[in-house]
Amino acid sequence: MRESRHFTVINEPFTCIVCNTQVAPLRTGCRNHCPACLHSVHVDRFPGDRQSECGGLLVPEEIVQDSKKGFMIVHRCNTCGELRTNKAALDDPAQPDHMDAILDLMKNRALTKRGRQV
Repeated sequence: MRESRHFTVINEPFTCIVCNTQVAPLRTGCRNHCPACLHSVHVDRFPGDRQSECGGLLVPEEIVQDSKKGFMIVHRCNTCGELRTNKAALDDPAQPDHMDAILDLMKNRALTKRGRQV
């Protein structure tokens, strides 16, 4: 485990509490969300520190495009309301994020935004 000012590298397997997928460690970084359903758990104050006492479910709300990082998943905690943004793991050779889940989230967000404009 390597630690810097606000980032601790913890890359452990886990079981998704939403869809029960067995999630392998990310080979190209640190995974914090399920590759199947994109949900996460609010356990960090800073990436990897496991210091948040919230423990709420981080629900994927939308996908945004970052010019340097690529697709980013925006999560909202269903307990405290905090927004978190995390890089999608589309290039992991062992267990990449499901592109269908990413596309569904983009589609649902677009439909929601359109519904508000009507």
